[in-house]
Amino acid sequence: MFGITGNVVFKEGQVINISHIYSLNFRIARQVLDCSSKMLPFILNKEENTIYNTLIVSPPGRGKTTLLRDCIRKISNGIIEYDFKGINVGVVDERGEIAAMYKGIPQNDLGERTDILDNISKEIGIKMLIRSMNPKVVVADEIGTKQDVEAIYEAVTSGVKGIFTAHGNGLKDITANPILQPLLKAGIVERVIFIEKNRGLTKLYAKEKGEDV
Repeated sequence: MFGITGNVVFKEGQVINISHIYSLNFRIARQVLDCSSKMLPFILNKEENTIYNTLIVSPPGRGKTTLLRDCIRKISNGIIEYDFKGINVGVVDERGEIAAMYKGIPQNDLGERTDILDNISKEIGIKMLIRSMNPKVVVADEIGTKQDVEAIYEAVTSGVKGIFTAHGNGLKDITANPILQPLLKAGIVERVIFIEKNRGLTKLYAKEKGEDV
């Protein structure tokens, strides 16, 4: 994954080119195994052998995707210490940052029961996975559009759980965000976890309590 800045060529509502390049930003997907260990007890629903609908929140650059990646691997493979059996996970890797697919093969370990759609929008990818791959959990990175939220609604009302990430500096940012706010208000999101500056984790919200935890 890389970013480019410069002179944007815009046509018919789409970016078709960037000329006179000013700067480049290369982002290399990498694994940090077991970094999700502290988060898992908070999001696992051990009675039903699934997870609670979870939103991972932080400003850019704190490791949302890294945390998400390890969580996928663990719930897909199963977690012996929690007597949690591995479940089918469907991943929509819109920008290739989660799995780092190369010719159909993920370069990062996302677990043995994980199905991946690469280079597709979250809106379309989530619906495709639900209709054809029988996921118990769907996963997507950086939720930020109405279409993303509509796809999440469709997943949850189809009996599928989800883990997602979003940019924000705390629960107030999420509740003030007109795109994300409905997910909390409707009770779709059951857990919110925030990544601190030092990469520590803070549990911001649990649906049962309806308040900070």
